[in-house]
Amino acid sequence: MQTPRFIQGRGDFHTVLKNRVNQYFTDKQRPMTGNFNLIFKGILFSLLYLVIYVHLVFFTPGVWIAIPECIFFGLLTAAIGFNVMHDGAHGSFSKYKIINKAAGASLNFLGGSAIMWNMKHNIIHHTYTNIDGMDDDIEARPWLRFATTQKKLKLHKYQQHYFWFLYSLLHLIWIFKTDYDKYFTGKVGAVPLRKMTAWEHFSFWAAKAIYAFMFVVLPIMLLGFATWLIGFLIITMVTGLAISIVFQLAHTVEHTEFPMPTEITGKIENEWAIHQINTTANFATKNKTISWLLGGLNFQIEHHLFPRISHVHYPAISKIIKKTCSEYGIDYIEFPKMRQAIVSHIHYLKKLGQLA
Repeated sequence: MQTPRFIQGRGDFHTVLKNRVNQYFTDKQRPMTGNFNLIFKGILFSLLYLVIYVHLVFFTPGVWIAIPECIFFGLLTAAIGFNVMHDGAHGSFSKYKIINKAAGASLNFLGGSAIMWNMKHNIIHHTYTNIDGMDDDIEARPWLRFATTQKKLKLHKYQQHYFWFLYSLLHLIWIFKTDYDKYFTGKVGAVPLRKMTAWEHFSFWAAKAIYAFMFVVLPIMLLGFATWLIGFLIITMVTGLAISIVFQLAHTVEHTEFPMPTEITGKIENEWAIHQINTTANFATKNKTISWLLGGLNFQIEHHLFPRISHVHYPAISKIIKKTCSEYGIDYIEFPKMRQAIVSHIHYLKKLGQLA
């Protein structure tokens, strides 16, 4: 598939929006990066992660303590990804580059590769959102069908029922398969990756080796294979379900679009900013607890338009974005409750399982 391009010069929406958001930060005299509260949350989550790991691996709690701890550890893994890694990878966690790099690199201790994430997420997903063949986040064939352009199989008729189990496997597959697929093929889906440096090759393998030792080899040595396997599956499946649900509620729900480039021009019939709004949805933005735990990933429209602005500012700039969308007649997709977004996702999967 040829790399699609976006139509330019159709209007001044993006320019007006950027000027208004920039003016907000000028008026408030605030940096666009994270604040003390975000740093505190990052430290808190990281310390809890370390403490629970040490307790599970070195102190071997009883089963009725270990299982809840494994569940909490899985949720904590997702929370660090949402709050620390995600902002850090986008360069918005801190005004200091070295802190952003450290925050982004935390993914290496969660089982993924920070190098592959940057190429897959920051570059490809944020540019070609919901474009089949380009956006790896909507690629789950043959098990799931996320776009009408993807081939429909008989099993998709039931995908609204079995997706929960498949989502729980995401983190496990991410750790042991998808990063390696990208590394050895040199592609994210059909999109070629840029050439990796010698340091990036070393970093990729070093991170994978350290994670394998800390979360596979050492626990097996200390706890035994069966105990490790049960705990590891609980942790990774809870993490996988959490991150899958949050990521999919952002793009694969009712009303979001899945545009394809025209065959003649190879272009998406929209400018980039409007494409991001049409393919993205918000949920539960008034719920401060959900926003705090998810690192603002329930404000996906704001994030896709301004990925280098920390999520701590999304509630404020969402008002500007919503107002500007209204002025330009652009639909701003939002679900008041998280459960409504989940129901919409289920309805969408059911619809895609029935449509030819």
